[in-house]
Amino acid sequence: MIGRFFGSLFGNAPAPAAGVAEPVPPSTEDDELRDTVESLDRLRRAVRAAGAALPPLVTSQVRQIEDVLRPLLGHIAEHGASTEQRVLLNAIITNYLPTPLRAYTGISERERSDDSEATALLVEQLTTLEGIARDLDNQVRTGAIAELSTHGRFLEDKFAPSTLQLGER
Repeated sequence: MIGRFFGSLFGNAPAPAAGVAEPVPPSTEDDELRDTVESLDRLRRAVRAAGAALPPLVTSQVRQIEDVLRPLLGHIAEHGASTEQRVLLNAIITNYLPTPLRAYTGISERERSDDSEATALLVEQLTTLEGIARDLDNQVRTGAIAELSTHGRFLEDKFAPSTLQLGER
């Protein structure tokens, strides 16, 4: 027991028991953000590859959503965001956007006409997603501004000239 303690202090920890996997270090926020950017790139390629399978209105809406999300990813990479905001952004890019697109491209060509019920439903879903993406963008950006304002007030209070004067000797 004492040997294990000293071994752990000096890097000679005992080998893990057979069948026990070494713990995998958690990925960093940068890794997660990089994965999210790659997912958005894959989605863009998939939409382009779908070509005629998607009506122009759908393709246009997906591009509008991407036009909101791509700069947001850059902003988050530079300024950060809360965990909840990162999770929502990742979910939009990896699930909420591609899942209905995959389902839509899986239905018959007849059901994918510009004026079909399926197209109207997809357009409605994409409109909702665009609103959520814009709200998220606003939350992240105003949150950063509010945080900077809070830091500014703290620094102003912390380093403002003191009302106490040192006595002269």
